[in-house]
Amino acid sequence: MHPDATAIEVLPGYRLAVTFADGTSGVVDCTPWLYERDTGLFVSLRDPALFAQVRVNPEFGFIEWPNGVDICPDTLYEEAHRSSVG
Repeated sequence: MHPDATAIEVLPGYRLAVTFADGTSGVVDCTPWLYERDTGLFVSLRDPALFAQVRVNPEFGFIEWPNGVDICPDTLYEEAHRSSVG
């Protein structure tokens, strides 16, 4: 189990800079999730104004949007650290 997300910053190109409880951080590219299907809740996040409303849920350590989409800390951590290594 990976550490919780503690801070999030929206970057251009549907990317997120995520900081974790262990002090590490990385950038997550959300583009594949938004464009791999033409249906579902992730599609609505193609709207930059909605995408920018992301926040960290402090109780559970995941990130979420007002439309009900969330991403668990494990997925965020893996993606953030993959992009920082590659």
